[in-house]
Parts: sequence; C-alpha cells; structure tokens
Amino acid sequence: MKFSSALALIAVVGVAEAGRPSLSINVSDGNFDGIGGLDPSAAWSSSTSAGDIDIEYGIEASAVPTSDIASLPKNIWGKASTNLSGWGVSARAEFTGTDFSSAGIDVDANNEDLDLDLHLEASAGDGFSVGKVEATKRLEADGADISVNPRYNVETEEADVVLSYSKDGTAVTLTASQDAQEVTLSRQLDDDNRVAPTLSSSGDISVEWERALGDDNSITATLKPNESLDLEWKDADWTANINMPIDGTDITGTNVSIKRDVSF
Repeated sequence: MKFSSALALIAVVGVAEAGRPSLSINVSDGNFDGIGGLDPSAAWSSSTSAGDIDIEYGIEASAVPTSDIASLPKNIWGKASTNLSGWGVSARAEFTGTDFSSAGIDVDANNEDLDLDLHLEASAGDGFSVGKVEATKRLEADGADISVNPRYNVETEEADVVLSYSKDGTAVTLTASQDAQEVTLSRQLDDDNRVAPTLSSSGDISVEWERALGDDNSITATLKPNESLDLEWKDADWTANINMPIDGTDITGTNVSIKRDVSF
C-alpha cells in the first residue's frame, strides 16, 4: 500500500491541467539492492496568466514508497513575470518540502535595449534577507561578443567579476576575485567537437570535451585530475550523468543519474 501512496501523488501531479511531468531515477554508486537503492522523483509544472502577469508553478516530489504523502514533496515553487517600462521582471519563490515558514527568492530583471541583466537572491521568512546580487552587461566590439558580470555575496562580503570574450569559435572566460582567479579557454575544433581547459590560480586544472552526436544529442566529458571524471550523455529525451571520483589513478566509486521526460 505504501507504493500505491507514492503513485497516488504522481497521479495527482500528472493530471493537473495539461502539464507534462518529468520522472527521474538516480542509482547511487552504480548499483542498487531492489527498489530501496533507487531515488526516483517526479517534477511537474504548469502556467497561467492574470492580466499582464504570467504565472508559473510546480512541484518536485519523491516517488518512493511511503504511507505519508506529506513527506514526499522536495520543493514547491511559483514564479510571476511581467514587463515594466522596457524591463522584463520576474520573481520566483521556492519552499523546501512543506515548510512554508521560509522561502528562497530569486528576482530577475532584463532590458534588451541595454543588453543588461540584473539578478538578486534572497530569503524570506520572519524578514527579508538579501544573499547575492549580480549584473551582466553585454556588448559587441570588432565582431566579438563581450560580457561583464560583477557579483557580490552579501552574506560573506565576497565579490568577484566574470569577463567573457567570444569570437570565431573561441571563447575566453576569466573569473577573478581578490583572492583567486580562474581562466577557461573554449575552442570549437569543428562542427562536432569542442574542448575547454580551465586553469585556476590555486593550480587546479580541468578539461572539458564535448562531442555532438547529431539531432541535438551530445556527450560531454569533464576531467579534474585527482578529483573526478564526469560524463553527461544527452540522447533525445534521455539524459545520463556519471560521476566517478578519482584518487590518483584509481576510480573510487561511480554515481549514476538517469533522467527522461515521460507523459502520463
């Protein structure tokens, strides 16, 4: 009967309006002992409008067998968007589980004429607390696309800036703060292959390789020496992520996540 309770919640989520749920199943360490080793979850969203305001809302819930349906929701969210004097403005609130005493808030504003985006992250409960603020300015120069993205963490008082330059299949991204710097050079080798090494001021190195498989399918491998090898394989509605921690030349484990969109 516990399994029926889980299916009941998925059914409620799936039949509401015409939204299309997404079902994902994670397999930890590459193996499982029966259904207890799986971590299935279902996500559903829909939208409506009220005057000039567009409204979206959704839920992500665990799909494990249980007799307590109230324990299944992982997060519940809602988003409102509108246009104000040339600015596209949106606010998104997310609650963890069924705890409605506090919410994470994201506020975004973008102006296409100015090529400017603003983003704010905050929390709301007993009061309103700003966590992070950032802005992104885009411009073109000599056929190149350039963006400047200053960021500030109000809670930790840490600030950095991300500078991006892209031209003729080559992109350079520099992330710099007072204490650390990181540079990524991305190069489109041909129509199907892209490589992107990253070097940080701490000496850390990573290399990302993306291979296009056609029809918007791809496989991406990211190697972080002495840390991990990550693979992402996109094939139609399927997305598989494989994380393999590395200690020296030894692979110490395998974490697998498989996801696809399904219709109920």
